[in-house]
Amino acid sequence: MTVRVRFAPSPTGSVHIGSLRTALYNYLYARQQGGKYIVRVEDTDQTRLVEAAVEGMIEAMAWAGIHHDEGPYIEGDHEILEKGEHGPYIQSKRLAIYSAYADELLEKGHAYYCFCSKERLEQLREGQKAKGLTTRYDGRCRDIPLAEAKERVARGEDHVLRLKLPEKADIAFEDVVRGRVVFNTADLDDQVLIKNDGFPTYHFAVVVDDHLMEISHIIRGEEWLSSTPKHVLLYEAFGWDAPKYVHLPNILNADKKKLSKRQGDVSVEDFKKKGYLPEALINYIALLGWAPEEEREIFSLEELIEKFSLERVSKSGGVFDVHKLNWMNNHYIREAGDDRLVEMAVRHLLIDGVIKDEEIFALTPWVKRILLLEKEKLEYMQQISGIVREFMSEEVTVTEEAAREVLKADHVKGLLTAFMERLAALESFEGEAVKAVTKSLQKDLGIKGKDLFMPLRVGVTGTVHGSDLVETIGILGKDRVDKRLKSIINTL
Repeated sequence: MTVRVRFAPSPTGSVHIGSLRTALYNYLYARQQGGKYIVRVEDTDQTRLVEAAVEGMIEAMAWAGIHHDEGPYIEGDHEILEKGEHGPYIQSKRLAIYSAYADELLEKGHAYYCFCSKERLEQLREGQKAKGLTTRYDGRCRDIPLAEAKERVARGEDHVLRLKLPEKADIAFEDVVRGRVVFNTADLDDQVLIKNDGFPTYHFAVVVDDHLMEISHIIRGEEWLSSTPKHVLLYEAFGWDAPKYVHLPNILNADKKKLSKRQGDVSVEDFKKKGYLPEALINYIALLGWAPEEEREIFSLEELIEKFSLERVSKSGGVFDVHKLNWMNNHYIREAGDDRLVEMAVRHLLIDGVIKDEEIFALTPWVKRILLLEKEKLEYMQQISGIVREFMSEEVTVTEEAAREVLKADHVKGLLTAFMERLAALESFEGEAVKAVTKSLQKDLGIKGKDLFMPLRVGVTGTVHGSDLVETIGILGKDRVDKRLKSIINTL
């Protein structure tokens, strides 16, 4: 059997981090098994469509390194084209296909026309809620003779098409993650298959499309688990073999609820804008629901393809820990090439208004020095903007209590004054020359160790801890260091 899997997003907004993980698991399994990974756009709910969401999805996946074999792609000036032999891959282009299969279900007696108004359905739901019952359609139109129903449709009467569920029947299926799953139709609804606008619902279109596109494994989020019995019934009604089901656990917030945008960043675009490296994000979310056999956490995409296994996908949800992601992203930042990081840093500095377009050429070498000095501190690249702003400042503000205590020592004013005067006399303002100044202060003033270097650091940076002081001074430059020291001395 050739493995064929699909990622089928709805173009209703930015790509959620949970959707990225679903796409990733599909991609990993397809690549590992030598199969095909398909992207299909499920846009049948026309009321929820967001402009440019398809383009955004394709670009987000490309940024993450998850490239599909079949489906829509962008060419040239944002033109959406399709590749593959099982298209169209955008559901709104497949309406004639769904209509033909809907007619087949009607003729076989597995579906029926429903003429109930929205008002009646709303009253039915409210009444069931008031009695503490499960809200479901009461089957009022189930037994309308097909010939009569067709006449009403021909007269233009509003209608939908519903699936006719067997009454009080168990529906069982095997799930790779959860084993045998059983639902009873007493707890299910006669699902709408075709809406009154002629568009299919997800539940109908997904079955038709997965069959026609020869999907072998359906790997999707657990929120679709309760809908699967209806899909199983549709496969049986058509006489088709069902694919294997794999329902992934949810990604959870710290409070163990489904990850929500109300509690912070949740879209791929959010993390991209903050300057997370795609390989770090992919590595991290791969571990949210899947456990490798070996006790390690850093995996390249190629290693994930090699190691991934559906059998090691967890039933329980993984908690999204942004601190853990930041740790992992910091690892990838430290391992990344300097040129790549500088390009990312400059982009963030431009976006945040720290530098201007006309300053890029002149300031890039300076930014690179800052980046190489500070990159081990970076959790995500957007933080470089705050760091560069600090280097641009000509004054020092001391807020740390420990730094204030350092400045209270009796010898500090004289030490900083001497340091400022000797730096001002330097022709070169780089490493060895600055080191020579600190050595001369130690020799001439008899001050050494923390009593020497702590005041110097606070005088230059306002903090007691930080990156290499000599390199920091070289990056700041003579004028800026002079002004910073004067601003501190004037407060003593």
